[in-house]
Amino acid sequence: MKVLHVITGLGIGGAEQQLRLLLRHLPVRSTVVTLTNPGAVADGIEADGTPVIHLGMTGNRDVGALPRLTRLIRQGGYDLVHTHLYRACVYGRPAARLAGVRAVIATEHSLGDTQIEGRPLSAGTRALYLATERLGTSTVAVSPSVARRLTRWGVAPSRIRVVPNGIETERFAFDPGARASARSALGLPADAFVVGGVGRLVPGKRFDRLVRAVAEVPEARLLLVGEGGERDRLLRLAEECGAKDRVLLPGACQDPPAGPAARPVPGSRPPGPACSPGPGLPALLAAMDVFVSTSPDETFGLAVVEALAAGLPSLYVACPAVDDLPAEAAPGARRIGESVPELVSALHALRDSGHGRPAPPEAVRRYDIAQSARKLMSLYHQAVHGPVSVK
Repeated sequence: MKVLHVITGLGIGGAEQQLRLLLRHLPVRSTVVTLTNPGAVADGIEADGTPVIHLGMTGNRDVGALPRLTRLIRQGGYDLVHTHLYRACVYGRPAARLAGVRAVIATEHSLGDTQIEGRPLSAGTRALYLATERLGTSTVAVSPSVARRLTRWGVAPSRIRVVPNGIETERFAFDPGARASARSALGLPADAFVVGGVGRLVPGKRFDRLVRAVAEVPEARLLLVGEGGERDRLLRLAEECGAKDRVLLPGACQDPPAGPAARPVPGSRPPGPACSPGPGLPALLAAMDVFVSTSPDETFGLAVVEALAAGLPSLYVACPAVDDLPAEAAPGARRIGESVPELVSALHALRDSGHGRPAPPEAVRRYDIAQSARKLMSLYHQAVHGPVSVK
């Protein structure tokens, strides 16, 4: 089967890195088209052996992208087109139909209760989405919570399939050596109480609350992994709170890194540019003692699942990946409110608990990327060949 994936951009982000992980586990011939920004994740995808094409779209209203994408799809002779993220779905579904491809899958990665990919939901945004959604074969929701939101938006339930996000679970297993090396590289004392967070540094993630909370726990250090427009503001806030020397922002971290460490693929091209030097995400998680997600509007909560895989107790404001499961599936995860005092109290309790590193809970096994890839392949076969019986 020959599949074209169309995505809005390939900078470091959850949906972008999820696409890369899926490509490493899907047994099909794949090509990726990025409408904009062929960033670090594009390097990783190419290092894994999948070609990436940059369409060169200049903005949301670059309607010339539609015929360019249509020609590319027609010339490629693809069996199926799979779109990811709002703009890619809006342009990719009609382009696939115009090119004569009838099997068109779209994954909805970032539909929150009040926003989609960081932009406020509006009547126009919804109308355009629904108009193009009908051109596809089916829409994949990354969690049951997203499936319910799509239904409320007006997508027919019969067209929605749930294929959860996933991780390569074995790579996140706790490694004491990686913990010591990462702490040494970051200048963190071996006995420090390290609070961690991972995500884009944007207002919607509400990392300002995490900075304020850590500032009120004098023994705590904050290791916040990510990059974005809020970086300078968060550093200023740390200084205003008297915690400048206890807040560490090492930048974004592509996972897996692009380069020789990536899983080898037969016939793959030479690796692209290497990631910025420093510990990888599994090592950074190993360096933490507790993980916190302060975002109030998430579609899945992949970072929390990765933290649980690393044996970290995890506090979160919103995480459908955990909330959609029975409570016993993730005993190390605890939902908290949005207030700073509640977070401070929870951090104090965890600091005093002296927890160890438990084995990954059932929730982590449920979200292994290989299972997600198998579910997606079943959907691919059904879209291309019609309903089949898959064990």
